[in-house]
Amino acid sequence: MTAPPSRSPSRRSRRSRLRGHHLIGSYGLPALAALLFLVFSVVLPDTFPTLDNISSILSSQSIPAILALGATIPITTGRFDLSIGYGLGLAHVVVLWLIVDGGWPWPLACLAVILGGTAFGVLNGLVVEYGRIDSFIATLGTGSILYAFSGWITGGARIVPGAGGLPTAFTDLYDSRFLGLPVSASYVAVLAAALWLLLERLPLGRYLYVIGAGVRTAELVGIPVRRYSVYAFAGSGLVVGCAGVLLAAEQQIGNPSVGIDYLLPAFVGALLGSTAIRPGRANALGTVVAVAVLAVGLAGIGQLGADFWAVPLFNGAALLIAVGLAGYSARRRLRAGAARSGGSPANGDAPRDLP
Repeated sequence: MTAPPSRSPSRRSRRSRLRGHHLIGSYGLPALAALLFLVFSVVLPDTFPTLDNISSILSSQSIPAILALGATIPITTGRFDLSIGYGLGLAHVVVLWLIVDGGWPWPLACLAVILGGTAFGVLNGLVVEYGRIDSFIATLGTGSILYAFSGWITGGARIVPGAGGLPTAFTDLYDSRFLGLPVSASYVAVLAAALWLLLERLPLGRYLYVIGAGVRTAELVGIPVRRYSVYAFAGSGLVVGCAGVLLAAEQQIGNPSVGIDYLLPAFVGALLGSTAIRPGRANALGTVVAVAVLAVGLAGIGQLGADFWAVPLFNGAALLIAVGLAGYSARRRLRAGAARSGGSPANGDAPRDLP
């Protein structure tokens, strides 16, 4: 009998390099978050590694994290929802308008806004899929309409509660604490876990990923592309409605233009998150890690005394890096899949994770 051929050193070396690249790609961003926290803790030992500072970071970044998770859902299908910032602004304005001017009970007002956000997400999906308009253009247009509604409802002014203020139970949605930390951080954890379960363990998530890998492939395996794309936009609208309720509980004043400030950080988190944990595709855990990197970085440079323009500079540079890294991760994933199957990586419509 002849002994089985041994693997060549070059093949073993190549596999070792691939494993190393996979580990760096998957866990490089979490390592960067830990490294940033360590560096700022050494530079600012009296203020940065404290429970108060950690609580402040968790509290201030909870709404951007929730919005980034909402943006992640359509991105799994290769679509983008640019209306999320405008929707956030309208949602928080409508909640306060219903409570302050309409006299609605706060639970009913919150439920109405969440259902309204979901319905608007469905409308976005219908415009994109059945109107056959590019998602960038369609959601930018619908977002501008939402912004107009915000101005119409408020008359361009802020909604300020009366002398009695807002119900304490409503403001506690944001102000209270859970296990010693801001309760808003627990919302992020619950939403991230729910999205992870949806996208990674349930057929619906697999269908969304296949659509994102290629519409033609999804149609060939029998997935109703339009229907599931509408589901993705509806999920985004649902999350935006919830984020609007939380923003209203935080600010307690209706500002019709505030939501636009959250648009860029949300997409930075969602796109940068697609380079971590599951490189090459949008995923909930990666989005949370990306938001953590941004939060630690912004908190650190803020405590170092950076000027006000450092925040948009940081977010803009991070967005460019995120888009570049996301494209690179997707191409590398496609090449790796083609190499395993013996096919050509030139076909960008190849399936990734069939259900």
